[in-house]
Amino acid sequence: MALVETTRQGGVVTVTLADEDNRNALSAALVGDLVEALDAADGDPTVRVVVLTNRGGVFCAGADLSERSSDGKPAARVDAADLFQRFRRSPKVYVGRIAGHCVAGGMGLAAAMDLAVADKEAKFGFTEVRRGVAPAMISVLCLPKMRPADAAEAMLLGNRMTGTDAARLGLVNRAVPAAELDTTVDGLVADLLAGGPEALAATKQLLVRVPGMSVDEAFDWTARLSAELFRGDEAKEGMRAFLEKRPPNWAG
Repeated sequence: MALVETTRQGGVVTVTLADEDNRNALSAALVGDLVEALDAADGDPTVRVVVLTNRGGVFCAGADLSERSSDGKPAARVDAADLFQRFRRSPKVYVGRIAGHCVAGGMGLAAAMDLAVADKEAKFGFTEVRRGVAPAMISVLCLPKMRPADAAEAMLLGNRMTGTDAARLGLVNRAVPAAELDTTVDGLVADLLAGGPEALAATKQLLVRVPGMSVDEAFDWTARLSAELFRGDEAKEGMRAFLEKRPPNWAG
C-alpha cells in the first residue's frame, strides 16, 4: 500500500497520508513520498489548491520513534525541516483537513498549512516532553500562532487537547464536528478558487515576509509588489470582471 495517496478534481489536488499501521508517523519513507507529491503539485501550473488529509483515526503521530531509536535507521531522502519549509515557500495554498489525532510533529504539520480545519474531537498535543525531548523544529511554526502564555502551558505540560482547543490557541483555523469536515473544507477551497492564482501566491508572501520586516522595509517592499501586481494581466482581468459584473476567467 502507498504511504501517500494523491487524487485530483479540477484544480484541486488532495494528498492523503495513508500509513495507517504506523499512525502516519513522519518516517523517512513517508516524508520522502509526501515531498514527491508536493513537488508534483507545486510544479503543475494548473493546480490551484492542495488539501492535505489522512486516512484512519490519526492525522499524524509525529516523528517515527522506532526509526529515531534505531541505530540502523534508514537515510532520509528529505528531513522534516525541509518538508515544513516547502509549505511556506510554495506558491500554492495548502489546506489541512485534519480528520484524526494530531500530536508532536503532527502539530507542526498542521501549523504549516495556510488554512486548517480539524475534527473538534481529535486529540492534539505537544507530547515531546513526555518522551524526553522538546518540540524543537515545530516551535518555529507553532509559536508565531500562539500567545506566549498558551504556548508555555501547552509545550511544558505536554497534555492532550481537543481540536476545539487547538482552534482556540490559533494552531488551526476551525474545529468542527467530523460530519461537517468535508463541507467546511469544500467551502474554504471554493473561496480560494475565487481568488487569482498570482494574487494568492503574493498574499502568501505577505503573510510570511512582512512580520519579519521593519516598517520602512515593509512599506518599500509591499509598494513594489503592489505596483507589479497592478501591472499584471491577472489584475487587469480581475478589475475588468468586477466592472462587468461577471466572474473572472480564473474562477471557472
